[in-house]
Amino acid sequence: MAMQIEVWSDYVCPFCYLQEPVVEQIEREFAGQVQVRWRAYELRPEPEPTLDPAGDYLRETWASAVYPMAAKRGMKLQLPPVQPRSRKAFEATEYARDRGKADAMRHAIFAAFFEDGRDIGDLKVLGEIAEPLDIHPSGLVRALEANVYTGRVIGDENEAAELGLSGVPAMVLTPDSDERRLLISGAQPYETVRQLVERAL
Repeated sequence: MAMQIEVWSDYVCPFCYLQEPVVEQIEREFAGQVQVRWRAYELRPEPEPTLDPAGDYLRETWASAVYPMAAKRGMKLQLPPVQPRSRKAFEATEYARDRGKADAMRHAIFAAFFEDGRDIGDLKVLGEIAEPLDIHPSGLVRALEANVYTGRVIGDENEAAELGLSGVPAMVLTPDSDERRLLISGAQPYETVRQLVERAL
């Protein structure tokens, strides 16, 4: 049976996007041995205030940590001009999951936010992100307006709370029993993650 790797992340967390290629490389290298599932974790759910896109905190974090890591990993990110809520983006990913396109949707949302600076809290924008993936925009928007997938997102977040997760990205490796779970916190380099996956296997 394949080892479960659950990746808790938030769409407004640049380190989560920076961890995506590491996770994808693990999936390729350990094909058949691991099964990866990305899970929802809102860093700033309602009613918590979102961060100021022009504030010192974000500018300093990006200058000192995000841009250097992006350069090292060969990725082009830019500080987005907006700081939206991410719940509807997670719900859109669940809609895509039911159509076999969760991975493509996840990557497209990350790229839209961190490369194009789009407002991924806007339902119309999420519909536009979905359209090139052959996901019908109006069907997606209707599902989001009706909160069809809200329960799944809250379920992910409740499970994260039960596990004691307090930040993202967080990878939880479950080899064959819950007692042997291994937590990898933060945007770790590929070599580190690979060693820990090998040890867990």
